[in-house]
Amino acid sequence: MQVNKTTLIPTRYALKTTAWLALFALMAMAPSRWVKTRLAEGVTVSVPDLLAPMTPEDIAQRFPSVRAPLGAFTNAERLADFSVNISATNWPDGNVEMAQKFFKASLQNLYDRVDMISEGVQSIHKKKFIYFEFQSRISGERRQGLQDPVLKYTYIQYHIQEDRTLVFTFSCPQDLQEEWQPLAREMMKKVRVN
Repeated sequence: MQVNKTTLIPTRYALKTTAWLALFALMAMAPSRWVKTRLAEGVTVSVPDLLAPMTPEDIAQRFPSVRAPLGAFTNAERLADFSVNISATNWPDGNVEMAQKFFKASLQNLYDRVDMISEGVQSIHKKKFIYFEFQSRISGERRQGLQDPVLKYTYIQYHIQEDRTLVFTFSCPQDLQEEWQPLAREMMKKVRVN
């Protein structure tokens, strides 16, 4: 079989162009720097400069609760969010294994479907964190005008302290998971608590 070399040139060019476009897309998602922020006594996070603090209006709309989050950040499109809250659930005995089962069951009850990517207990700066990384689905309700399911990627971790449980949550639409997953994992590893 004889190959015409002139037909291979556009293919090689297209591959090189595609590779460069992919590299530029990755570079566009890479933060130019990380912003270290102290949210409360003994709680510090580092977020990529792609995220900015939420406005009071955003916080009121996204966290309709009596207790506002310690900190909440979102991207320019308001699609990727990172927040830090204090959970109403208190674990005075520090039973991490029982807490992990409880938090997992609670997460599974929040959604119509949960597909776990990873879960467990990890040590970050010598502190134990329970973590869950998953994709979720909330099916649309035709009676409420929602017809399309809501698909999300979420990375959530809990740190149990004597008098409170800190909850660190990142979420974005599932179609943005590939872009945000490495940053979400990095943010969680940069959390510092005393």
